Amino acid sequence: MTPPMIAPSILSADFANLSSEVASVAGSDWLHVDVMDAHFVPNLTLGLPVVQSLLRVTDIPLDCHLMIEDPGRWAPPYAEAGAHNVTFHAEATDDPVAVAKDIRAAGARAGLSVKPGTPIDDYLAILDQFDTVLVMSVEPGFGGQSFIPGVLDKVRLLRDRVDHGELRILVEIDGGINDDTIEQAAEAGVDCFVAGSAVYGTADPALAVQKLRGLAESGRDEAR
Repeated sequence: MTPPMIAPSILSADFANLSSEVASVAGSDWLHVDVMDAHFVPNLTLGLPVVQSLLRVTDIPLDCHLMIEDPGRWAPPYAEAGAHNVTFHAEATDDPVAVAKDIRAAGARAGLSVKPGTPIDDYLAILDQFDTVLVMSVEPGFGGQSFIPGVLDKVRLLRDRVDHGELRILVEIDGGINDDTIEQAAEAGVDCFVAGSAVYGTADPALAVQKLRGLAESGRDEAR
């Protein structure tokens, strides 16, 4: 397994000062950007112009999580802009493999996300076409929700497939990750942890990232 990765979510940042908010999490592995369209999910956040602006002010790889309808149309431009990883929802398309191919062709890693109630088993056969799989541990669309521990069964299944060489994919989790939940997620086999208020709700976001990474390491040690 790779060392635990922490991806602060700017959904919890101050949108009026995004440049300084991004600078405050220097040392993070990825910067998680939640794109919501008020259709696939009820909330509306930001889009491609903001991502393009962020790319000009940070060297942290952008992890764009598209909670949108019609990802086949809208996902590739995020890759073309320079996003490192572009994730879309399995529930938003009838042809996730085609979307993944277009994202990869545009120069980014392709990720597939599933809601808490969506069985991961339905997608195991196509995950070899993806670079990351994002397990939602809250319902997509709003920040600040409580962690749903039942989704860790999906993580354990994915971890088992990866550890046995059946898949080569990074396992990511998003929703309710904080000091109290990250260890159990790490113990289940998560590689990359998205954290919003647990980072940006603190006085020192960079220190919060370091603390979360250490807790994730402790969770892995428990699993060994």
